[in-house]
Formats: sequence, C-alpha cells, structure tokens
Amino acid sequence: MSEGPLAGIKVLELAGIGPAPMCAMLLADLGATVLRIDRPNPGESGIARPQKYNLVLRGRKILALDLKRPGPRDLVLRLVEQADALIEGFRPGVMERLGLGPEECLSCNPGLVYGRMTGWGQQGPLAQSAGHDLNYIALTGALDSIGRAGQPPTPPHNLLGDYGGGALYLAVGILSAIISRRASGRGQVVDAAIVDGTAHLMTSLHGLHAAGMLSGERGTNLLDSGAPFYDCYECADGRWVSVAPIEGRFHAELLRRLGIDGADFPPQSDRARWPEARACFAAIIRTRTRDEWCALLEGTDACFAPVLTMEEATKHPHMVARGTYVEVGGVVQPAPAPRFSRTVPDVPTPPQASDPASVEAALEGWLGADDIAVLRASGVLG
Repeated sequence: MSEGPLAGIKVLELAGIGPAPMCAMLLADLGATVLRIDRPNPGESGIARPQKYNLVLRGRKILALDLKRPGPRDLVLRLVEQADALIEGFRPGVMERLGLGPEECLSCNPGLVYGRMTGWGQQGPLAQSAGHDLNYIALTGALDSIGRAGQPPTPPHNLLGDYGGGALYLAVGILSAIISRRASGRGQVVDAAIVDGTAHLMTSLHGLHAAGMLSGERGTNLLDSGAPFYDCYECADGRWVSVAPIEGRFHAELLRRLGIDGADFPPQSDRARWPEARACFAAIIRTRTRDEWCALLEGTDACFAPVLTMEEATKHPHMVARGTYVEVGGVVQPAPAPRFSRTVPDVPTPPQASDPASVEAALEGWLGADDIAVLRASGVLG
C-alpha cells in the first residue's frame, strides 16, 4: 500500500487527454489510488506513442468500459459510491448524456468531489468549441506576453495552459473540496477551466500592468527577455547559458566574475542603455564555452545556470543528488513532487494498457472477487 500523503484517497478518472490525466498522475504520484476508465478502443487521443512512453498514465490501473452501454455505466456508478473524487475532461454535457453527470454521481455518493477539466469552462460562449492549450493561453493574454521583441508569440509547449493553468488548478480544487468535506460531509463540483487557471497565473502581471510598470510590447520587460540581466546568451561552443541577477548585489557579483568594471558599465536600472549592456554581456560570454562558464559561475550568487537539454538535465549533479529523476519501466522520467518528510510517495508504476486478463488487479480494493465474476459472466467486463 502506498505511503504517500494521499494514501487512502480513491479517485476515478474518466479517460481524457492533456490536463485531466496529468492531474490524475499527480494525485497517483502522491499516493492516491486512481482507477482510469478508458474506452475499449480509445482511438484518437492526442500524440500517439507506445504505451510505455505515455508517462502521464503512470501510477494507476486502467479498465476498459463501453460507457454507452447500461451495464458498464451502472458499474461506474457503483465505483462512484466508493470514490473520494472523480475526474473527467469531456466537453460540457457529455457526462450528462452518458448518465454520469454530477447529479447522478452525487446522488450515489453525496460526499463525492466531482472534478471537471475543460479549456473554456462549463459555461460561456465558447464552452462547446474545440480547442487546445495554445488557444486557451491566447485568449487570456498570456501568449501575447511570451516572446522576444519584434518576434511572434512563442508557444511554451503545453506547460502553461494544460498543465500549469489546468492540471494543477484541478488538483488544488479537488484537494480543497476534499478538505472542505471534512467539515460538511458534502461533496461538490469543481469546474476547472484552463482559461481561468491561466488568467489566475497572470495575477502579478496584471498588477504590474495596472501600475504602468509592464509594457504591452513583448520582449521589453524585466522578465520576458527585455532586460539584459535576465536572459540567455550563446557561448563559444554554440551552447547557451542563463543569467538572472535581478537584485543589485547579485548583478554586481556577475559583473565582477565576468571581469567587468561596474563603474564603467551601464546602470542596471537605465533601460535606455540596456542594449549597450546586452551587447557587452553577449560579447564576453561568447568568448568561452558553456562548460568553462559553468566552472566559473555555477554555484555562485551571480544567478547563473547552463541551459541544458532534457537528457543533460537528468545527469546534472544537482538533479542526481536530489533524485529529481527516476527510472520506471526502463524510462527515465521526473520523480513525484513535491517532497515530504514523513509520507514519502512510492516510485510510480509504469503506464499500463487495459487488459481483460488484469481486470481483477484493476478492481482490487473497489470490488470483491464474487462481484467481478458476476460482471464477467454478464459481459460488462467483456
């Protein structure tokens, strides 16, 4: 049995793509028992890859059910009776049409936390429209602010919308509702929309903008590559390093280690001379390789780090010392996060495919052997 902080929490996940399975993975990583209900023939499901590499499916059992049939739908409602939470990521109305909407599920289990993950939200003019991460962060103003001056907006993978504004906000919402249930005994619906979560992540930037401290032009601000002391620079070997000494004392430390006389260098706060400062940094950093700069700057207060590839990151001494990456099923991947001093999560199990022969294992802790035998005989688990 898991020793993670969420040990004892049972979650049903209705198979989806993007942020919903990422949320389920996070809860499973932290010790929750998560059962993923998939379609018998999943079909189109995002970026195709062999199952062992679909890492967001790690840490849980998978059961294939045709929810358009009454028997499997009734089985899900039986499982709902035992669940602490349910995760679904369909368009608004799909779960209701399946007979598995909040009304049906909460009538079976009034303490259930019903987590809904969408891009646009359950209501609004765009609620029924298709979309993906890039569209959602575009609507919030976040995408417009990411990129260099004079360049188009830069898609930040799907980290900002799907995972930052989506999966993490759904996880916080579900856990908050579980805590709330302790006092009231009642569950509730959590409507997690990527547009809401991404907008919320922009709170600080909205404050800066309202104060007149944030330009609407990409790549001209403190943290968007506008400042020469918060950017990436190319080295002699074509590799890159990052510098980010925002505070004055750290900026002075970088200048000292680069061999720059601070008295002759443009003042850090003088935006008009930022291009001059940038040219100086670029010229100096281009004189040495990335490894040479690491030997000089890494571990100092110059606020420095090399720009590593994903493979390099798994081998960096700091990451190795912290055990930030683990090998699961022959695939190196990030370990569960964050860290806990007492309830340390187990190493995740590899992603599993739905297998009729493993139904008993998938339903262990949910149904007894006799119940499973009856369901097999009736064709519900066919």
